[in-house]
Amino acid sequence: MERHLINLLVRLGFISSVASIMVRYLPFRRSLMREMRSFREQLQLAMWFAGVFGILAAIRVIMPSYAAVDVSLEGSFLAGLLGGYATGFVAGAMISVPGMAGHEFLSLPLFAGVGVLGGSLRDFARDPEEVWRLSPFIDLNLWRALKGIKRYREGVFPLAFAIAVLMAELLRQMLRHYFGARIFSLDPPGDMPYALSLLALYLTTFFAITLPLKVWNNTRNETKLEQQNTLLMEARLQALTSQINPHFLFNTLNSVSSLIRTRPEEARAMILKLSRILRRLLRKHEHLSPLRDELAFIDDYLSIEQIRFGGKLRFEKEIEPRALDMLVPSMLLQPLVENSIKHGLSGKVEGGVITLRAWREKTVLKVSVQDDGAGIPPERLATLRDNGIGVSNVSERLKVLFGEEGALRIDSEPGQGTRVEIQIPETTAGTFAPA
Repeated sequence: MERHLINLLVRLGFISSVASIMVRYLPFRRSLMREMRSFREQLQLAMWFAGVFGILAAIRVIMPSYAAVDVSLEGSFLAGLLGGYATGFVAGAMISVPGMAGHEFLSLPLFAGVGVLGGSLRDFARDPEEVWRLSPFIDLNLWRALKGIKRYREGVFPLAFAIAVLMAELLRQMLRHYFGARIFSLDPPGDMPYALSLLALYLTTFFAITLPLKVWNNTRNETKLEQQNTLLMEARLQALTSQINPHFLFNTLNSVSSLIRTRPEEARAMILKLSRILRRLLRKHEHLSPLRDELAFIDDYLSIEQIRFGGKLRFEKEIEPRALDMLVPSMLLQPLVENSIKHGLSGKVEGGVITLRAWREKTVLKVSVQDDGAGIPPERLATLRDNGIGVSNVSERLKVLFGEEGALRIDSEPGQGTRVEIQIPETTAGTFAPA
């Protein structure tokens, strides 16, 4: 009797290990996590179950001493429960092949039928999430059943699952009793009471189905949490970008309104340039773009500002050629240039120069925006990251996108000008993810 109980425990440990190994493979994990599947995707999931659980059945057929590794019935039930009728039927039929080769001819109808039973149970669930909420802790399933009793199907589902597992195991034991070697089952020892033997077998089957569900659901929850964090970061970045665009548009329209009566031709030219900028903004959906595109955007923006300021505003660029293709956050430089004009140069009668530099240091892109304007008083410089719209926006986007690898530094002397330097780690659009 002790050996029999040890085999049952080994079966539970083995199927838990197999479930942990399976979910580490990305193709299986992707197939498993889908809630809605095409017929082809259902067959792909069936192939995963058939391949893994069929191999385990083949090991048992070839080496009978490893009987505890055969979890064919449990694998067939899981395939149907997670994939539906077609997945359960196909997986069950294919899992039965090693047993059929060993003259266990009832394996095919039993496992295919159990797969369909799992699929019917999935259809019975009011919500697919109910399948994932099934627990190896029987008392928790009972509590959920009682808790959801007012919502008929939600309360009944855990009980229906327990009954379905009992039916599958009872059917296997009946076939084993009447047809002997034509179906496989771990035979209880003769000195073990039948009721205790049946209870042990049933509990083992119940746990062998719910433990993989628990393992896979933990991974599923981790994946969903990562996706939610990514979506949150995407929304945060979108909000930051949206904060810049109206601010830029408002200032530009103010410039147009100041020119439209006195210099209508220049106002017309400014509107054309603005339309080109807005058209580019509307086409932008990526968070990252090559530095050369951002510089082209800055050129268009400054051409608008130079119409307003005339010869008082001068712009110089010192760009290292190998930095041009490195990726930078879209619309990152414009608020820095705008700050230089608005706060640094607009108050100077003689105007000034804005110098934009970009260079590469190993895998890091460094960009600086420097002006020779009024500078920033020390007391305001200390709170600029928190209170300045443009600077705080740039700092926040660097933090969201790159974490500690993205940096922003501000140096300023009253009457001498301001220099803002940003540091951006090398990245690619395909591998980018918010930090």
